[in-house]
Amino acid sequence: MASDRRTLLADAALDVLADEGVRGLTHRAVDRRAALPPGTTSAYFRTRAALLTGLVTRLVQRDQGELQSLAEQFGPPQSAADLVDGLLLLTRHRLAGEGRRRSLARYACAVESARDPELREILVPRENAGRAAVRHFLAAHGAADPESRTHTLLTCVDGLVFDRLVSGGDVPREAIEGLVVAALRPGDGPAPGARG
Repeated sequence: MASDRRTLLADAALDVLADEGVRGLTHRAVDRRAALPPGTTSAYFRTRAALLTGLVTRLVQRDQGELQSLAEQFGPPQSAADLVDGLLLLTRHRLAGEGRRRSLARYACAVESARDPELREILVPRENAGRAAVRHFLAAHGAADPESRTHTLLTCVDGLVFDRLVSGGDVPREAIEGLVVAALRPGDGPAPGARG
């Protein structure tokens, strides 16, 4: 029961953060969003730091669940076009509906984590089925240092999501295609098909 209440409050805190930003994230605002009596949030998360930690932990759980679900739905990529399709699907999830709200909360938390090592540790990219599928694909196609290339590729995709979250619109397919071509380069030389 206590864990259910903590989850409910963390989800409500995510909604407050997405709607009102970091300055609007208070114990009282979370109580109101969760439709619970005043003081409930502070009973479970005594301090603002505890509330942020609970919120970020829940955010990571939800993100990991989304990535697992997408990996299962989409399956392992068999071609570069498959990988592009999968990454585009991820960006669409992150830019619309509930995914957009989590993206707003995620970026706000990322800024807070620059001053909070505990939050930063929670937000460190975790292993998941989606990340593993990208890494295995890059390795199978001869990419140099697939672990590093996977990190760079996914970080760049995240940057495109952030850009579109701020400026509007969808991530263009061509942008993802360019990132995948770069990730698949066998070494430090020119991309396949490039003329010297």
